[in-house]
Amino acid sequence: MKIKLRGHHLLCLQGFQGYGYNDSFVKNMTYINNLRKSENTTITITNKADDICRCCPNLKNDLCGNEKQNAEIIKMDNEILSKIDNSKEYDALKLFNETKHIFNSKNSVKDICEDCCWHEKCLFYKNLK
Repeated sequence: MKIKLRGHHLLCLQGFQGYGYNDSFVKNMTYINNLRKSENTTITITNKADDICRCCPNLKNDLCGNEKQNAEIIKMDNEILSKIDNSKEYDALKLFNETKHIFNSKNSVKDICEDCCWHEKCLFYKNLK
């Protein structure tokens, strides 16, 4: 299976606990989270709307919320993309293993997670030192 993920979703999926904007979003996020843990799943990375965004109630014309909010999310994605090559397709298991090694402290995700509305519930963020 092939999935497309925004850069910052590589971190979000690691802390996902079933919270979300609505039932449709949570069901889709759960599905994507299970896929990324499966063998034979490949991932391409982007800084645009992805397979998670498609069920987000804030997505309008392939933009997240308003232009300012969308720009902030692209900034988070680009921070990830500055450390992970988005020009290739990845094996999902290897990509998430690599991601854990790159983003392994609160300092390493400061510009990505600190202002996120989910960081207080996110297990990924909470487990960082």
